Amino acid sequence: MALLLRLVALSLLLAVATPIRDITDACESQVKDFPHLNSSGLHLTLHHPRSPCSPAPLPSDLPFSAVLTHDDARIASLAARLAKTPSPRPTSLLDESSSSSSFPDESLASVPLGPGTSVGVGNYVTRMGLGTPAKSYVMVVDTGSSLTWLQCSPCVVSCHRQSGPVFNPKASSSYASVSCSAPQCSDLTSATLNPGACSNSNVCVYQASYGDSSFSVGYLSKDTVTLGSTSMPNFYYGCGQDNEGLFGRSAGLIGLARNKLSLLYQLAPTLGYSFSYCLPTASSSSGYLSIGSYNSGKYAYTPMVSSSLDDSLYFIKLTGITVAGKAIAVSSSAYTSLPTIIDSGTVITRLPTAVYSALSKAVAAAMKGTPTAPAFSILDTCFQGQAARLRAPAVNMAFAGGAVLKLAARNLLVDVDSATTCLAFAPAQSAAIIGNTQQQTFSVVYDVKSNRIGFAAGGCS
Repeated sequence: MALLLRLVALSLLLAVATPIRDITDACESQVKDFPHLNSSGLHLTLHHPRSPCSPAPLPSDLPFSAVLTHDDARIASLAARLAKTPSPRPTSLLDESSSSSSFPDESLASVPLGPGTSVGVGNYVTRMGLGTPAKSYVMVVDTGSSLTWLQCSPCVVSCHRQSGPVFNPKASSSYASVSCSAPQCSDLTSATLNPGACSNSNVCVYQASYGDSSFSVGYLSKDTVTLGSTSMPNFYYGCGQDNEGLFGRSAGLIGLARNKLSLLYQLAPTLGYSFSYCLPTASSSSGYLSIGSYNSGKYAYTPMVSSSLDDSLYFIKLTGITVAGKAIAVSSSAYTSLPTIIDSGTVITRLPTAVYSALSKAVAAAMKGTPTAPAFSILDTCFQGQAARLRAPAVNMAFAGGAVLKLAARNLLVDVDSATTCLAFAPAQSAAIIGNTQQQTFSVVYDVKSNRIGFAAGGCS
């Protein structure tokens, strides 16, 4: 049955895949034009996963219900991750030869995989160069993941269809595999929640599982990474030989979590322990991802919160929500009844049930003149019309330290079809999550060195 489901999923992916193409001139924008960036640091263009300007766009006819289904899978995988619940290994890799391209023996098929974070339809994409000479690859960006990986030929078991050619390690003069005795192999346990395995040729094997049956298994490797005009040798990443699931048309994933194998930490000795981004809307041409120094005076900050649940994720403290200038009817303790994570790949923000219920009622009351619509999937507060054409109330989300997200209609409501828009929030089960709909068009900085996260309006304009 599992094999059948994998085959069906693969056939569906191939059926809806859009043709490979380059970004048109009309979609290109200069990262240097964004207002919150300074002249130093490393700046990359960031694209919405459903934007026609994306170098690896999702199918234009992808229904929003599919987006919500995968968003729910991401939430479920985060919950399992916080609960440290292992999941069965999703693939069996047989060692059919003793060559350097082979995988470990069949006993690895019983190794449990720790739950990672579902990726794909909610994650923003950028380009990363790899190898010598450098070749460019489209990568999803994920603050909830640590290990960076991409698909590598010869794709011993499986590679999903991607935009552009698959990375060929043999074509890079700076490529090297990582041995099982290297400290980075041991670091995989914290980076992927799965211990590194060892091939018969003493090459370290990583295993990354993403909770929605997406996964990547391959060789831990090192090579020269190129981001914009900056190149760095000896960058550790996964060279994927079995990559299955809904990663869109991307070649792989860039991990930005708090872990020594993440891109952030590997670049930190040169650029510093901070990164920022502006997540564009689907109708915008682009936003940015910047690693390194930033204009600190432009932000309002909230402290990062330490949590024993997972020290690689970014926890913050939500302290209040107002609708039309009035605090919603819920106790202050309700906001901290669950831990709160800020995440770049979750689409719909999840709130503690009592907080969500109070917000839903307050927004519905403020929009009482607007015709309502039936619930849509996980979204139960819906209206007839499109967000841009409706008069939505001013909603502010306040965080410890005084930082506030002042939500525009595009951050509060999400269009689920041509005639319906819904409140872009849902009740949480085990953790509250500040999703990317609420973050869109804000500049958000993750200053790990100073242990704070900052918000500034107008980041993508």
